[in-house]
Amino acid sequence: MPRFSIIVPSHGVAGRLSQALDSVLAQSYGDFELIPVCDAPGSPAADVADAHAGRDSRVAPVHSPPSAGLSGARNTGLRTATGAYVLFLDGDDTLAPGALAALDARLTETGDVDVLYVEHERTPWWEGEPTNPAAPLLAKTPAGAFSPAQAPQLTGVQLPAWSAVYRRAFLTDNQLAFPEGPFTDLGWGGLVTLAAGRVAVLRSVVVRHLLRRQGSRLNLPGAHHHQLLDQVDMVLTRAAGSDLSAALFEQLFAVVLKTASRPERLPSGHRAFFRRAGRLYRTHRPAGFRAPGGSVGVQHRLLASGAYSAFRALRGANRSASEAAERVPRPRMLRTRLRYARDLRRPLDPNLAVYCAYWGRGYACSPAAIHAKAAEIAPHIRSVFLVEPDAVDAVPKGVEHAVIGSRKYWEALARAKYLVNNANFAEGVVKRRGSVHVQTQHGTPLKKMGVDQSTYPVVAAATGSFAKLLGRVDRWDYNISSNRHSTQMWERAFPGSYEALEYGYPRNDVYYSATADEVARIRRELGVPEGKTAVLYAPTHRDYQTGFDTGLDLEAFCAAAGDDVVVLLRAHYFYDQGRAKSSGRIIDVTGHRSSEDVCLAADALVTDYSSIMFDYANLDRPIVVYADDWDVYRETRGVYFDLMEAPPGPVARTPEELAQVFRDGSYAGAESTSLRAEFRSRFCEFDDGLAAERVVRRVFLGEPPEAVPPVIPLAERVPAPAATLVRS
Repeated sequence: MPRFSIIVPSHGVAGRLSQALDSVLAQSYGDFELIPVCDAPGSPAADVADAHAGRDSRVAPVHSPPSAGLSGARNTGLRTATGAYVLFLDGDDTLAPGALAALDARLTETGDVDVLYVEHERTPWWEGEPTNPAAPLLAKTPAGAFSPAQAPQLTGVQLPAWSAVYRRAFLTDNQLAFPEGPFTDLGWGGLVTLAAGRVAVLRSVVVRHLLRRQGSRLNLPGAHHHQLLDQVDMVLTRAAGSDLSAALFEQLFAVVLKTASRPERLPSGHRAFFRRAGRLYRTHRPAGFRAPGGSVGVQHRLLASGAYSAFRALRGANRSASEAAERVPRPRMLRTRLRYARDLRRPLDPNLAVYCAYWGRGYACSPAAIHAKAAEIAPHIRSVFLVEPDAVDAVPKGVEHAVIGSRKYWEALARAKYLVNNANFAEGVVKRRGSVHVQTQHGTPLKKMGVDQSTYPVVAAATGSFAKLLGRVDRWDYNISSNRHSTQMWERAFPGSYEALEYGYPRNDVYYSATADEVARIRRELGVPEGKTAVLYAPTHRDYQTGFDTGLDLEAFCAAAGDDVVVLLRAHYFYDQGRAKSSGRIIDVTGHRSSEDVCLAADALVTDYSSIMFDYANLDRPIVVYADDWDVYRETRGVYFDLMEAPPGPVARTPEELAQVFRDGSYAGAESTSLRAEFRSRFCEFDDGLAAERVVRRVFLGEPPEAVPPVIPLAERVPAPAATLVRS
C-alpha cells in the first residue's frame, strides 16, 4: 500500500496538466500513486496522462465522463485509490517541492489523524505574487492532533478539498463521497468536518493553486447558484445537534450572503434564491445562535426575516447588471463610428458573416477557406470579406468585400452574427450578445505566443498591452486547432472561456484536394522552370532584428546545391516584399496572395523556425531546418519545444551543410522520411482536407459536434502530388 494516493481531475486543463503531474513525479518522497482522472481515452488530457504512465509505473490514469463533473472525477479517483492517505490536485495546480516529505513527517508526528489541513498558495494566472489565505486560519489551532470541536473556527467549509490530506480508511468507513453539483467542495468540507475524530494542521505550503484568468466558474452568472443552497441544506441537516452546528451555520451562511449580495450572479431567480435561503436560515439556525455584529449582522437579520427589498437596498443592488452590457467606445468617434454605435442597437443579422485575414492584407488563409466552403454548403449566409484599400484589387471576383474603416465595414461588424478572423478584430469592435467570433489562428506555435511572451522583454515590448490582448481574446467563442499541441499551448497563451475546435486548419484543406494539374498550373504561374526542383525558402521574423534579411546567400546556395535547384523565396508576411529580386534561379514569391499555392508548387521546404513547416508537413514532402541561430532565437523569442530534438527533417547549421543535404540527396532520404513521419503524426493530427466543412457545419449550420465529419486517419490521407520529387 502506498503512503499517498494523489488524485488529479483534468477536465479542461490539458494545457497545464503535464506541469501538475511533473510536480508530483519530481517529489523527493516517492511512496505514492498518481491517479490522473481524464475525460475519455484519446482526449488531450488522456494523452498527457498516458505519456506520463508510459514513463513511470506510479501513474495510473482512470476515466470519468465530463457529465459527471468534478465530483464524479474525484469519486472515480477515490474508488481506485489504494494509498493510506489521499490528497487532491486540480489539473492546473502543482505540488510544492518537498510537499510529500513534509506531509509524511507531519503525519508520523501526529499519528493517524483523519484529516491533515495544510496551507496553500494562490498564484495569479500571470504567475504574479502568490497569497496564502489558509495560513491565518491554521495559525489559531492547537500544536498537535485535536478534535474538530477544539477548534470550531477551522472546518472544511473554509478550505478547498485540495488544502487537506485525508486518511483513506476514514473516508471509506464513513462512506464519504463528493456530493454532486458545482459546489461540491463546500458539501464535502462540511461532511468531512462532521465525521472527523482527530485532525491536525501542517503550517507549510503543500499546493500551489493557479487562479484562472477567467475566474472561478462558480462565480459566473447562472442558475447553478441555486445548488449552493442544496449543499448548505445537506450539511446543516447532518450537523443538527452537533457541537459544530453553530460554526458550520455561520460559515455556510457567510457564503450564502456573499452570493445573495451579488444579484448579477443570478440574472433571474434572485428573489427565489433569497427567499429559500431565508427559509433554510430559519430552519437550521442553532438554538442560541447570535448573529455577528455590524453590517454582516444586519444582513443576517434581513435574511432571517425575508426582507428582500431591504436587503437589496442595503447592498446597493438596485444597479442593473445590464448597465455594463454592450458598452460602445465613445472617445473621438468619427462619423462612421457614430453610425456603428447606432447599428449596434439594431438586431443582429442571423445570416451575415464577416471575415478578415492578417489585419486586412487580403483574401487568404483559413478565413478564405471557410468563406469558400460556406458559399458551397451554407449559401444562405451572406459573407463580407474585410480588406485594406491596397488589397481590394486582389480580392477574387464574386467575393463581396468591405474596405476597412469604411461605412460598410462598420455596419457589417455591427450587424454580423458570425465574425471570423485569423488575427483579431480592431480594438473598438464590440462583442455583441448573440454574435459568434471564430478565431482560426494562422499557424502551429513553436515560438511563445500571447501572454507567454511576457517574460521575453524584446517580444513583450513589441506586443503592447497584454490587458488589451486578453480583452480581444474574451471576444472569442471558438478557437481552431490543428493538433493537440496547439490546443494546449493556446490554452496557456490565450486564457479565456472559448471552446477549442480540434478540426484542423481550413487553409490546409487544399493540400489534400489539389490535383497534379493544379500543381503544374501554379508552378507555371510562379515561373518555375519545367523539370526543376523547386525549394521553398521561408524564413521567419526575428524580433531582435529590424527589416528583412534572407539570412542566406541564395545565389551561393543554388550554385552549391545542384543545377536542377531553383529557390522560391517567401518572406514573413510582416514584409510586403522579400527584398530579393527574382533573377535566374531565385523567384521571389513573397507577394503571392496564397502561401498554400506556394507550398503546393514546392518540392521541398527550407525554413528556420517558421510555422509554415507544420502546414507543409501535410504534403509529406521533404523539409530541411536551417538553424544557424537557434540558440539566440530560443533565448530571445522563447519556444514551446526543442525543435532540434524533434525536427521534421535534416537540420543544417551552416550554408555548407544546407547545400550538402541537397547535393547528396539526403534531404529526401530514409532518415528524412522517418523524421517527417514522426513530425506529421504529432502536428498534422486533424488536418485531413475536411476542416472548413467541420467549421461551417458546427458554427454556421449549428450541427452538434458528433455530427461533423470525423477526422480521417493519417495513414488514409492522400496529399497533393509533388511535381518532380521522386520519393526514396
